[in-house]
This record gives sequence, structure tokens and C-alpha cells, in this order.
Amino acid sequence: MLEYLDLLMFAALMGTILLGFPVSFAIAGTAIAFAYLGWATGHMQLGLLGALGQRVFGVLTNDVLIAIPLFVTMGVILERSRIAEDLLDTMGRLFGQLRGGLGIAVILVGALLAASTGIVGATVIAMGLIALPTMLRTGYDPRLASGLVCTAGTLGQIIPPSTLLIILSDVMSSAYQQAQYEQGKFSVETISVGQIFAGALIPGLTLVAIYILYVLVRGIIRPDDMPPAPTPEGRPAFSELAGAVLPPVMLIIAVLGAILGGIATPTEAASVGAVGAILMAGARQGVSKRLILTGAAALLVLAIAAGVAPVRLQRSDADATAYTLAVLYGALALVGFWAILASLIRLNREKVLASAVTTTMTVSAMIFATILMASVFSLVFVGLGGEDRVAHILESMPGGATGALIFAMALIFVLGFFLDFVEITVILLPLLAPVLILMGHDPVWLAILIAINLQTSFLTPPFGFSLFYLRGAAPPEITTGQIYAGVAPFILLQILGIATIWAFPALATWLPSVVF
Repeated sequence: MLEYLDLLMFAALMGTILLGFPVSFAIAGTAIAFAYLGWATGHMQLGLLGALGQRVFGVLTNDVLIAIPLFVTMGVILERSRIAEDLLDTMGRLFGQLRGGLGIAVILVGALLAASTGIVGATVIAMGLIALPTMLRTGYDPRLASGLVCTAGTLGQIIPPSTLLIILSDVMSSAYQQAQYEQGKFSVETISVGQIFAGALIPGLTLVAIYILYVLVRGIIRPDDMPPAPTPEGRPAFSELAGAVLPPVMLIIAVLGAILGGIATPTEAASVGAVGAILMAGARQGVSKRLILTGAAALLVLAIAAGVAPVRLQRSDADATAYTLAVLYGALALVGFWAILASLIRLNREKVLASAVTTTMTVSAMIFATILMASVFSLVFVGLGGEDRVAHILESMPGGATGALIFAMALIFVLGFFLDFVEITVILLPLLAPVLILMGHDPVWLAILIAINLQTSFLTPPFGFSLFYLRGAAPPEITTGQIYAGVAPFILLQILGIATIWAFPALATWLPSVVF
């Protein structure tokens, strides 16, 4: 029994989490308990824990992870400023007269919110409060309506930017480097967040297409499940449609375009997104649109000009042109700063800023605490021989590399019923990914397959987070059983999405190969 301490440790972790302990404390407590148990039984040397300080320092100084609180800030501010309501209302009126039109509108809005906010909880709750009652009044099947809201909300995990992809890119980059070291390569390549974002873009849109196709087919087979919605206000005018859709689309282009175009790092692009969200929210809360547009234009011109003609006044050969440009850049920065300050003052007055900052701190603290404590867990797990056991299991799977990948994907899928995506990503993947890469699987393609699999964990009962979010926001007539039944077809569609990316790897690898 003692030779299976590594497996018992993993089982103990799942049991502790299921008992309701806070995740980060459960991870750390389980790790420490099994470290001493392994030391007492002679299966582990406690000196191995000396590497813990270096691991924690590595997490805290990781530039990539700085993007997480910035993207969370962007998403929370957009959610608090009620931009989702405008999108849902406008898209609902645009597609409502079609059979299944409201369902298509929910999916498209979910995709837009995914690319502009990236926060599953905010999207599911917003659509649960706004779109779900509308679909029920129209006569939609309660199970279908619940499944649509839950599934569309989870798109924030696969369509970039998302916290899942940022964490996953860091884990996969480390696994890729480890695999290259084991192959004897010391001039190693890395995987960037931009590559993972580029790889996830087409698969994310593929999932959107699969969902819409399902809604259209179900509308033909079972028309009573999704009748057309009456639109007494009529279709939205072009100006109204542009006013609702254009701001988030422009923000998406600014953030993803900066990353994929190589103009900015993910952290810099995240700060652009946070500033853009503040300006958009300020305009939504009543700040002069002229001031907002002027400030945004000034910041855009400043970013382009500073890249084309940078100014370095500390150089001894700085001339009058350099000083003139410095004054111009300073004036542009002041105009942009004034627009940002006006937006922050208005958001603070409307009680939006304080709640957004609090939520950002809470979410970021939860993610970083889990990542840090996972370092403790993985260190002990390796010390107990878990890494060698996982490698042996994967290498002994029938079917070679394909069989090992099928086993790994099935394991991640099953664990998704009980564990959060952060826990699976930072605890399990560092053990699985290096072995799978050594077997010949492309790391970017592998990361996207895993990302879609982890996205499914938001839908799988009993601990799917989207199910909890919708349960809290849904009308009383929606039962938990209806929510579970509603997401079942979409879980199968997720598996279909994984199979599609598996069968056509170019969907995940083509764009990164072109852009990078």
C-alpha cells in the first residue's frame, strides 16, 4: 500500500476538495501531510522541499502571469458597465424572428463577450438574468434554454483572451522545454501566449459554428422547442447595431491584434484592454463621448508614433526634433490620461469601480493561490515517484502515442467532473504534457485539445461552474435537473469539437505557423 502513496495523495486531494475545504488550503494541506508521511515511511526525502522557495519565486516573477489580473479587470469592468445587456437586447431583436434566432443570438453574444471579457461567471450570470427569461417567455424548452446559456458562457475559456489559455501557455511552455532537455537539446524553443491565443482562435470559432448548426438542425427537427420570438420594437437600425457591437469588437481587435501582430506582449495588450474597458464603461456611464473618442485617439496615435519614432532624451545627441516630439507625446499622453481619469471618476461615482477592483483582487488571489499551492503539491508528488509512474502508465498504453493521448484526454475529462480547470492545469498537466510531447504530439495542437477538454469541465455535473452560476441566476421555475439535462447535448458537442480538432490539426496549428 505504501508504494502507492502518490496515487493515494491524488485521491486524498479530491476527497478533501469534495468535503468543501478551500481549494488552495486543501492542496497545500494534502501535500504537507503526504510529504511527512513519505518521509516517515522512507519513501521521500524532505530535503526536496528546499526547491519550493525557488518555485514560488519563479511564479511570482513570471511576466506572463501578470496578464491575468489585467484581463480580469477588463472583463469585470465591461460586465459591471452593462454592455452585455445592450449586446443581448440588440442581437436578440436582430435574430429573434428566425426559428432558433434567440438561441443563435445567445451563442453569438457569448462569443463576443468571451473575446472581450473572458470571464465565464460574468457571462453566464448576465445571460441567465437577461436572455433566459426572454427565451422562456417566447416558449423555448427550458432545458434547451438553460443549456444554451451555460454553453455560450463557457466560450470565454477557449476564445482568447482567457485566463485558462494564459495559465495553459505557461504550463505547456515549461513542459515543452522539459521535453527538449530530455531529448538532449539545450538550445530550446518556447511556446508563447500569443501562439496559444492564435491556435485557439479558429477552434473557438469552430465550436461556435457547431453550436449554431446544432440549433438550426434542432429547430428543423423539433420546431416547438424554439419558436420565433415576437419583436414589437422591430429590428435594430444599423446605427443601433453598430453602437452595441462595434465597441467590443474594436476592443477585441486592439487586444488580439496587438498580440498576434507582434506589436505588444500579452501583458502590454492586457493593459490596453483594461484601459479600453475603462473608456468604454465611462462612455456607457455618461462621460462625454467626444472626450472618450479624443482620449482613445490620442492614446492610439501615441502608441503608433512612439513605435515609429521613439524619443530618448537621455542620449547626448538629442536634437530639437527629439524635444519637439517629446512635447507632442506628452500632450497626447495628457489627453488620454484626462479621458481615463474622467471615466474612473464617473465609474467610482456610479459604484462600479470599487466592486470591479474587489472582484479582480478576489479572482486573481484565488488563481495565484491555487498556482502557488500546486507547486507544493507537484513537488511532493514528484518526490513520491508520481512523475515516473505517470510516464510509465502513458508509455505502456496500447496504441502508442495515440493511445496515450486518448487516455490523458479521458483522464482530464473525468477529473473535470470534480476539479476546477486551474487545479487540473497546474497539477496534472505538468506530469502528462512532457511525456505526450516526447511521444511526438505538437505542443500547440495538444494545448488546444486540452483547452477544449478543460472548457467542458464547466458543463459537467456535479461541480461544473457554469451550472452553479446559472442555478444562482435562473428563474425559480428552472430546476437543477433541467439545467443538467440541458447541458448534456452540449457536452457531446464539446466532444465533437475535440474530435474535429483532432482530425484536422491544421485548425489549431495553421494560424500560429503563419503569424509566428
